[in-house]
Amino acid sequence: MEVRDIEKLITDAVELDEIHVAFDGSQCKVIAVADFLGELSRVKKQQTIYGPLAQVINEGVIHAVSIKTFTTADWQREKMFNLPL
Repeated sequence: MEVRDIEKLITDAVELDEIHVAFDGSQCKVIAVADFLGELSRVKKQQTIYGPLAQVINEGVIHAVSIKTFTTADWQREKMFNLPL
């Protein structure tokens, strides 16, 4: 599975302003940026991004997922500090 495949799975299900994905063959790191995420609980944010990946996780294509979510304003602040994936 390629990074663009993972991005497509998520963006087909969730409308985001930005998405950044790193994938090393089994571990996936996702940064999702959208203002509506600021209105959700921490658990709902994770579920929103994790949900579209559930099938490939269950199939064993992805073994571990790290998800970070930001509003656009929060993401602008984080980028100033060069947040790594």
